[in-house]
Amino acid sequence: MAAIEPMNQFMVHKIVNLGPVRVPGVGDLDLSITNSVLFMLIAAGLITLFFLTAARNEVVPGRMQALAETLYDLVDKGLTGPMIGDRGRPFLPFVFTLFSLIAVMNIIGLFPLTFTVTSQLAVTAILAIMTFTTVVVIGFLRNGIGFFKLFAPGGVHPLMLLFLAPIEFISFMVRPVTLSMRLFGNMIGGHVVMYMFASFVIGMGAFALHGGVASLGFLGSALSLFMVVALMALEFIVAFLQAFVFAALTCTYLSDVVNLDHGH
Repeated sequence: MAAIEPMNQFMVHKIVNLGPVRVPGVGDLDLSITNSVLFMLIAAGLITLFFLTAARNEVVPGRMQALAETLYDLVDKGLTGPMIGDRGRPFLPFVFTLFSLIAVMNIIGLFPLTFTVTSQLAVTAILAIMTFTTVVVIGFLRNGIGFFKLFAPGGVHPLMLLFLAPIEFISFMVRPVTLSMRLFGNMIGGHVVMYMFASFVIGMGAFALHGGVASLGFLGSALSLFMVVALMALEFIVAFLQAFVFAALTCTYLSDVVNLDHGH
């Protein structure tokens, strides 16, 4: 975490400055490796290593294989299966990849000297736009022009559709905004609170050591330290839960277009 201001921990800075690269028809692109890029690559590497280790398919599953199977079943039987139905099987790899990547990036950011990639709105926005684009493409591929039935709820009087259809359309179009802001806000908020309590631990300890009332200083420091530990445990749960929520909302959006002929 940053040592001065709570928001410094979310600043993106270059680690390897590669300079601008000219791309014909596009212009100069800065391909420098930042802390955000580095920890995205670390997250992807850890996920790849984990599943390569877990893919040994032993008769008696080891810890890695058992954990991988548990996570797979969580997404398969807890998300794509019940939320999309039998038609959700082709989307399991996509949803599972999203869930794994977000969960690992969230968890990595909880450790000292790391960077929380999902605290960057640009990152969560790209994930949300990618999800939204996938939903729209699948919607048109599955339903053709019938995709627009998504904005016309069944059993509604035609006159009411004049009011409901625009509302449904606007609600659909803001999905990537709400999806990205939810993940971004939850991750940045939790880290700021943890930083504040950690700073209070240091401040009360310094107060006790520099002529303050030692008993009050150490008591305040101990209470704050307890809160930091409790918040850290809570943040681990939140890190996993936010990945699950993102995947669950993705399944909801996919279900809307995959099962459009059933729901409308």
